[in-house]
Amino acid sequence: MTTVVGMRAQQQQAAGAGVQVALLAALSAGAGLGPVGWLAGIAYALGLWTLLTTAVRRARVTTLGPAGLVTLMRAVLVGCVTALVLDGLWNGDTAVAPLVVIAAVALALDAVDGRVARRSGTASALGARFDMEVDAFLVLVLSVHVAPAVGPWVLTIGAMRYAFVAASWAASWMRSALPTRYSAKAVAALQGIVLVVAASEVLPRPITVALVGTALALLSWSFGRDVAWLWCHAHPCRPARAPRTVRPSP
Repeated sequence: MTTVVGMRAQQQQAAGAGVQVALLAALSAGAGLGPVGWLAGIAYALGLWTLLTTAVRRARVTTLGPAGLVTLMRAVLVGCVTALVLDGLWNGDTAVAPLVVIAAVALALDAVDGRVARRSGTASALGARFDMEVDAFLVLVLSVHVAPAVGPWVLTIGAMRYAFVAASWAASWMRSALPTRYSAKAVAALQGIVLVVAASEVLPRPITVALVGTALALLSWSFGRDVAWLWCHAHPCRPARAPRTVRPSP
């Protein structure tokens, strides 16, 4: 029997879309997901299919591979989080427990796809970009969910990645490849963890605000360091010369 790993990319995407619909149906039955959530989930699935199909064609690959399939499953889970968040905003009542569980599983799987890619020798630029965009969108959706309780400033966490990309369209010097920094990866992972904790509503509001504020400060520092590195990479930053000492004439 043909395995999912052996399927072509389009078949794998179709399988992912099928799982998305099945999960939305389960949320409808078990968590009261309404029409707005269904529309959000289906719209997300269509958008994911379109964007991933375009990326696959540009990369000229025929299959997502084992790591790509893990990321695809993460993307499907993010679609469920999106459906729950938008349905909750519309109805004024979000099913917090399934949202937190699904988001936590999506975050946990983030540590799996990279390891699978390295062990199977299937690491690729497409896989890395796919993984990054799934992370960014999950953080955006979680920040939208947390904002009403903590404050609209939380949206800065979700919007920062997209603001960086938008700025790179206008400034060509921001398009260079950044060096790999484990601190940047740790800060990025921290955002999702903190937002899931905030979404769970298990901590008092002052502690939640302080926790999310610290995460935002670290993210701002990380992006600021990247921008500074890109600027110096494009415009060599030389230390200012010490002023000449003028010796008095004898």
